[in-house]
Amino acid sequence: MHNSCSTMQSHFVDITTEVPEAHPVAPPPKQTTLQRLKIWIKETFFSDDPLRQFRGQPLQRKLILGAQYVFPVLEWAPKYNLKLLKSDLISGITIASLAIPQGISYAKLANLPPILGLYSSFVPPLVYVVLGSSKDLGVGPVSIASLVMGSMLQDEVSPIEDPDLFLKLALTSTFFAGLFQAALGILRLGFIIDFLSKAILLGFMAGSAVIVSLQQLKGLLGIKHFTKKMAIIPVMKSVFHKTDEWSWQTIVMGISFLIILLVARHVSIKKPKLFWVSAGAPLMCVIISTILAFAIKAQHHGISIIGKLPKGINPPSTDKLIFNGSHLSLVIKTGFITGILSLTEGIAVGRTFAALRNYKVDGNKEMMAIGLMNVVGCTTSCYITTGSFSRSAVNNSAGAKTAMSNVIMSLAVLVTLLFLMPLFHYTPNVILGAIIITAVIGLIDIPAAYLLWKIDKFDFLVMLVAFFGVIFISVQYGLAMAVGLSILKVLLQITRPKTVMLGKIPGTDIYRDLHHYKEAARVPGFLILRIEAPINFANITYLHERIIRWTEEVEENNLMTDFSLQFVVLEMSAVSTVDSSGVSLFKDLNTALGHKGVELALVNPLAEVLVKLKKADEGHNKIREDYLFVTVGEAVASLSSTMKRPTVGEEVQETVVEY
Repeated sequence: MHNSCSTMQSHFVDITTEVPEAHPVAPPPKQTTLQRLKIWIKETFFSDDPLRQFRGQPLQRKLILGAQYVFPVLEWAPKYNLKLLKSDLISGITIASLAIPQGISYAKLANLPPILGLYSSFVPPLVYVVLGSSKDLGVGPVSIASLVMGSMLQDEVSPIEDPDLFLKLALTSTFFAGLFQAALGILRLGFIIDFLSKAILLGFMAGSAVIVSLQQLKGLLGIKHFTKKMAIIPVMKSVFHKTDEWSWQTIVMGISFLIILLVARHVSIKKPKLFWVSAGAPLMCVIISTILAFAIKAQHHGISIIGKLPKGINPPSTDKLIFNGSHLSLVIKTGFITGILSLTEGIAVGRTFAALRNYKVDGNKEMMAIGLMNVVGCTTSCYITTGSFSRSAVNNSAGAKTAMSNVIMSLAVLVTLLFLMPLFHYTPNVILGAIIITAVIGLIDIPAAYLLWKIDKFDFLVMLVAFFGVIFISVQYGLAMAVGLSILKVLLQITRPKTVMLGKIPGTDIYRDLHHYKEAARVPGFLILRIEAPINFANITYLHERIIRWTEEVEENNLMTDFSLQFVVLEMSAVSTVDSSGVSLFKDLNTALGHKGVELALVNPLAEVLVKLKKADEGHNKIREDYLFVTVGEAVASLSSTMKRPTVGEEVQETVVEY
């Protein structure tokens, strides 16, 4: 947008005396209000046209396609075979080795009983297999949603002083998260999650990774009394004000296993074929640390352990959902924020791996699948789950062919719940902190941040606001600040639309931006502008002032060079729509330009815009048919023949024009 005045060298081209036949601007076909409404609804909410697969199909085929659309499992299950099962079996067992320690760790990150992490790795994946459309998505608890849920709920309820109420609030928040997610899919309102841009997510995830890692210092140092706040300053104060609680045994064990996990992660990054090293490292560390803790009686040496975990599958938890009382607004707010975050992560991960394997993931199906698995999950003692990037990456690398790998993972978790829970009794809490740090460190994407800096400085600023807002204020406020800044950017683009001045490229009938194409030349007597945005109530004042200012600048210049401005031509190919306020812009421009002896012409107004302009101009005295053109070239050629006074000869004249 060329808002500021700058001095540029411009030249004028001669106007040809030959007037080619101008093509009339054809009126769009007439449509009723209902027809226009149907088209708007289709293009807004059904841009993928999901019903096109049913056209021309017999009834029986339509029923089959309908069932497959609602339950994607019906599409691939009939073609399933032993070869696919072999691949899914390997990948399912591999991600189970990652899911078990991660589930326990993330539940503690959310200030919930560790067993809920395993419950949440059992039931939700089974629901997703039936409803989800991704072949690679590994479903379960994730660090970001766990962190946000834990931090938001503990602002009002202490997980230590009132763990039962905290658990109820977490399960109820999961219900509302699932409800929001499913509703977005059913109502096809997925564009809401688009407000979380890549810049926001980069900064938010990096900031969350820092905060999550710093929070694990409690476990790595053996501190018993730690701050509930998530910002970096209170966390670091808590660390250094509690040096008397540090346990050297815990520190040695934590750092040792953290180094092992980081080395395993580094090996898998450098050599992707060794993905199983980082995938199996967390479980191996849990096993080794548990054996070590049992052998040395760690609890007697200042090393805290998980303790007894209940055996058995998920107990029903419908009775724990609360829909009244003073905490209702808290669970709704927590559910909405965690729901949006987990939905964004799940869909982003699913689409990433779908692009790698060249298949399509339906965003609306994913919203419904993730939403319904959380609604079902909250009734079976599961807290919020989604597609995990780490699990999905391992799942893809291990060669998963279908979503059946999630079933294999669930069965492995089931075996753990039924028979192996006593083995986790002596698992040190410090190893869970090390696992979390290793998992979230991958969320800090420095190359992506650098690329953002090179491409768009404003987006880089948004990323920094999200990052520093999360680490210095809080997770939710940091996210809110970044979203607010992104919305401000959109509002600026709406209220200050790009408008450029066009000139003719010599020897052609092509008109391009004078600031971009230095060889482009001004046409004497014409001010040719291109508006590159919809026209609405938010930008009509700016557009009016900008266009009038341009005419005044051109007129001032014309007085010095004997050129008189006679026509303002608006090229409107990029004006996709205009509202009722936008229509008034053209009336006001006509009036203002008429007082200056300048006439307004429009080039290539789109159908919707043309219809509204004509309906608003009942007297036919503002939008004249002979001042509507298909191309700028035809407009200049046609209008130049009606100019009151030709102002240049055949020679090209040079002048300095102020814009």
